[in-house]
Amino acid sequence: MAGFTTAFGAHGVASVLGADTDDIGLSLLGLGLILALYDMAEVILKPFFGALSDRIGAKPVIVGGLVAFFLASLLALVDASPLVLAVARFGQGAGASAFSPASSAAVARLAGRERLGRYFGRYGAWKSVGYVLGPLLGIGLDHWLGIQAVYVVLGALAAAAGMWVAVAMPALPVVPRPRYTLLDLVRQTTERGFLVPALLLAMTTAVLGVAVGFLPLLAIRLGLNPLAGAGAVALLALTSAAVQPVVGRLRDRGLVTTRSGSLLGLLVAAAGLVVLAVLPHGVTLFVAAVAFGVTVSTVTPLAFAHLAAATPEERMGRAMGNVELGRELGDGGGPLIVGAIAAVWTLPAALLALAGGCAAAGAVSWRALRTPEQIDT
Repeated sequence: MAGFTTAFGAHGVASVLGADTDDIGLSLLGLGLILALYDMAEVILKPFFGALSDRIGAKPVIVGGLVAFFLASLLALVDASPLVLAVARFGQGAGASAFSPASSAAVARLAGRERLGRYFGRYGAWKSVGYVLGPLLGIGLDHWLGIQAVYVVLGALAAAAGMWVAVAMPALPVVPRPRYTLLDLVRQTTERGFLVPALLLAMTTAVLGVAVGFLPLLAIRLGLNPLAGAGAVALLALTSAAVQPVVGRLRDRGLVTTRSGSLLGLLVAAAGLVVLAVLPHGVTLFVAAVAFGVTVSTVTPLAFAHLAAATPEERMGRAMGNVELGRELGDGGGPLIVGAIAAVWTLPAALLALAGGCAAAGAVSWRALRTPEQIDT
């Protein structure tokens, strides 16, 4: 429920603000800045709250984050001005910075070693549902009831999730932690058990960020109905929601490994990008969307399960917070790099460059996970 809330809030609000830019007096620069505030808060705060969940337990951090998200959402009821909406956006991002990594850490500890793939597959599927429903319901609520109705629904969702977590989630005991020196912290964040999942997740979110931003643009350039771009993004998310639990179960049964599954998933994304760059068409737009959905749904549960299996419980929250930082950098960096290459060259060249990055990341992870002592299932 917490994962669904952050996905719903991030994409739902972004789509509504984009649609209402002129009505609320926002410039394109102002829109970009407001949208970036959510990710900015997560980049700054996720490592801190991840480490805090190790110290005081995941449950209070999740509940506290959802309460903060609820209060930030209610700010929009005061005044739907750009300044207030910007503060609300940052507050929602700060709340998500708390409950997102703490939720991932709780999933890892509740699953146990033998069910990591299945649990992270289901968790990722619910987030994908949030990515689909956020823009659809957000724009619908905005159209019929106004922008403030979107924030009311988000506040109610966060409040319901917080109460459900407070009542239903077991209070996981805090695991005693040894003292870590600065050298220990550096070593832990440069181990392959952390770096490989971080690389895989950053590249996957880069593909996702580019898809969400550029598939609608490509649809318009191809002369398609504007809804075609939104439909392609929805198809991506639906594919991800359907496939992630399957991949998680296959991982737990030993039928797919982090090494093989991640390489295959990233090569699928690379192929989708190449097809879209070389043969831009309405059909290839949706083919690429499915390919990106397969990549997200394959790599995400495998990478999270791999990280959880390689991380001691006493620093699970910190590891999840740090790897989420990598995901946010990929989410923001992917579209930025593709946009920069497209500006100085062409969009097909930018898509081909991203395809090369996917293939390279897959090759690096394949080689890095080659040794038998490396956790790979």
